[in-house]
Amino acid sequence: MTRRDMVPGPFRSREQLRPAAPLTPWDKKPENPLLSTLSDVDVEAYADSYIKFSSANPTTFHVVAYFADRLQSRGFVKLTERQNWLDQLDGGGKYFVERNGTNLIAFVVGQNFDPGNGAAIIASHVDALATRLKPVSKVPNKAGYVQLGVAPYAGGLNDTWWDRDLGIGGRVLVQDKKTGKIESKLVKLEHPIARVPTLAPHFGSVSDIHGANKETRRVPIIGLDNSDLDGKSKQIEERRGLLTGAKDSFASTQPPRLLKAIARELGIEDLSTIVNWELDLFDTQPAQLGGLDKEFIFAGRLDDRLCSFAAIEALLESSEYSGHDFPGEESTILKIAALYDNEEIGSLSRQGARGDLLPTTISRIVQAFSRSGFADADALARTYANSFLISADVGHAVNPNYLDAYLDNHSPRLNIGVAVQADPNGNTTTDSMSTALLQQIADRVGSKLQLFQIRNDSRSGSTVGPYLSTALGVRAIDAGISQLSMHSIRATTGNLDPGLGIKLYKGFFDHFEEVDKAFE
Repeated sequence: MTRRDMVPGPFRSREQLRPAAPLTPWDKKPENPLLSTLSDVDVEAYADSYIKFSSANPTTFHVVAYFADRLQSRGFVKLTERQNWLDQLDGGGKYFVERNGTNLIAFVVGQNFDPGNGAAIIASHVDALATRLKPVSKVPNKAGYVQLGVAPYAGGLNDTWWDRDLGIGGRVLVQDKKTGKIESKLVKLEHPIARVPTLAPHFGSVSDIHGANKETRRVPIIGLDNSDLDGKSKQIEERRGLLTGAKDSFASTQPPRLLKAIARELGIEDLSTIVNWELDLFDTQPAQLGGLDKEFIFAGRLDDRLCSFAAIEALLESSEYSGHDFPGEESTILKIAALYDNEEIGSLSRQGARGDLLPTTISRIVQAFSRSGFADADALARTYANSFLISADVGHAVNPNYLDAYLDNHSPRLNIGVAVQADPNGNTTTDSMSTALLQQIADRVGSKLQLFQIRNDSRSGSTVGPYLSTALGVRAIDAGISQLSMHSIRATTGNLDPGLGIKLYKGFFDHFEEVDKAFE
């Protein structure tokens, strides 16, 4: 019996800690899928789905857990890196694999896939600017305030983080005292617990937030403790009552009241069973529609939960059916969505784009379908040569207050379509051949491509594209959804933009195999 013959069961280990996956417009299928066409995509309806997803999943751990649940709810089988895949994969099968809880690759194997055939790949990143707890987050009280030791992740804790309502969430490692097993649990507190307060302008130049020291001036406050005024130490009392571990245990290095709040949220009574955690502060304001006609989405962490959401939704819908009769039953290629961590800090990690999860995944697929049972070099090289990558990272929408910062004819607008991002200095993968190929796909599905390139006197950002295309040798293009206020704690995109991204990316999965024949 192969995995394809088995009904995939629910993934239970984190189920009670995950938010329910919001329905998307595609969850309600038309009665006759043969009548479905790509023009039927209701791009406006995806705004609500994205808003619910964004608000419910504030950390990278929550985002990957959400996508894992969403994939399994649509028939994808969860694989692990440690198991043997040789007898697990079948033509027409749908699978995904996680690494570290922050890196995920989902793939659909064409019914007629053979080693050497290509892959249609969309890659994005799920990490976002954040403020992360230090390994020892307990710091001395000052003037009656309980504070928290934090550090910026990427560009977190920048000037837009002042006076925001900050929540906390992430991954907690808990040890079972009986078995010794370590379990990973997701947590988020539903109310804001922290704030980085500004100094009123009445105090003069010292109140200027720009350039304020991140180590000394931007330390969040998380509570009050005025017990020093009457000679008592509330912290000592709490420590005696809450902690059962040794003084050098993990629990002893964290603020006691925070530790208790996290334990209470997870239903943990013995605080010494918490052996470690990775927690972020995040803006608690929910994503929402805005504008006179609700034509905007205002949200945190658009970069890059937005393109990741679009990539996964596109793969889900392409794996079901599309504009021509059940291509999943005819396809000879792989369809892959790859989501990475640590793009914002250079991708140099095992869960980042410079890690090996994508090349090893493709190699193992080729090996599983090889008659010899080995991933021979020739078949793998042909698979890469026949493949194409869309590096899907958000780009800069034109800002009406700074038109002089943009190039003419390279200024993407909201609610128009995905923007192809070009850079002559190699920060993106776009070239004339890749642009021509994606344009043909866009033409087939009725999508409009926009163009973006930075001015010569400005600095271009990077994406996962150059790392992946270099490692695999695959053709590639950078094409992402546009937004305003990149790297702000709150950003803006169009209400149609999530759906427009899904429409193009789904079209890529559906039509790459046919369109690529013109480029052989």
